Amino acid sequence: MNPDLPAEADALDWLAFAQAGVVTTAQVTRSLTEGTVRGRVRSGRWRSVCRGVVLMGNGRLTRDQQLWVAVLAAGPGAVLAGPTAAAEAGVRGLRSEPLHVLVPAHRRAGRTVLGRLPTDMPAVVVHRASKLPPEHLQLARPPRTTTAPALVDAAGWARTVDQAQAALAAGCQQRRVTPEELSAVLDALPQARRRALIRQTVADIAGGAEALSEIDFVRLCRRHGLPAPRLQQRRTDASGGRGGSTRTGGSGGCTSRSTGRTTWTSGTGRPT
Repeated sequence: MNPDLPAEADALDWLAFAQAGVVTTAQVTRSLTEGTVRGRVRSGRWRSVCRGVVLMGNGRLTRDQQLWVAVLAAGPGAVLAGPTAAAEAGVRGLRSEPLHVLVPAHRRAGRTVLGRLPTDMPAVVVHRASKLPPEHLQLARPPRTTTAPALVDAAGWARTVDQAQAALAAGCQQRRVTPEELSAVLDALPQARRRALIRQTVADIAGGAEALSEIDFVRLCRRHGLPAPRLQQRRTDASGGRGGSTRTGGSGGCTSRSTGRTTWTSGTGRPT
C-alpha cells in the first residue's frame, strides 16, 4: 500500500490493475463520488463504454479490456465461456468473435446479444448456465470456464457440425484437453447441446482421429458400413510416460512415426 495515498485511492488503483482499467460504476463509486466519475468522463479522461461500465482511460479497447467489458456488462456471476474461454486457455483456430459469456440460470432465460456497444467492441452473446459446478470455473482474470467445458460449449454453440467437431479436435490435437476430460464434462451435463454428436466425436478422437478430416473419414466409413480405419495410437515409453505416436492410414496402409515425446496437458471443468 502507498502510505501517501488514502486507502480508497489504493483500492481503486488495484481494481484498475486487476481489471485492465475496466470497472463498473458500482465498483468505482465505492472510492469516488458519482459527480467525480461523471466529471472525468465528461472531461475525456475516462470513457463510458456502455451502460454501467467505464474505462479508466480514453483509448481504444485492447483485447483484455474487451473481455472485461463483456463480463462486467453481462452482470454479476458472468464468466467467459465457449470458444472465447477456450481461446483464452490457449486453444488456437477458434473464432475470436463474437465473445461468449455465461451467466447463472436465474439471471435471464435463453440467450441474448448485448446492445449499445462501441465500434471497437465485438458483439457479446450471453448464454444461460443451467448447471455450472464450481470445479468448472477457472480462477482467471477475467473469470472463465475451464478448457474442457469451454470446448463442449463451443461445440454445442457452433453454427455447423463441422465447426463443432473442429473445436473438439483442435483442443485434443493441441494437447489442451484429453478425450477423457471431455467425456467427464458430458457425464456432468446430461442436457448439453449436441450431446450425442460430441460423445461420438470424442470417441473417434480417443480412437486416434484427431483432425477434422480423419473424423469425417471415420464417420463416412461408419455410415456406409465399412471397416473402421486404424488411426493414431499413443505409445507408452519404457519409463511409463506417453511417447510419440504411430499413425496408420485407413487407405493404402501408409504408416508414419513421430519420434518426439508427447505430453498431454490437462484442462479442467465445464459449464453450459
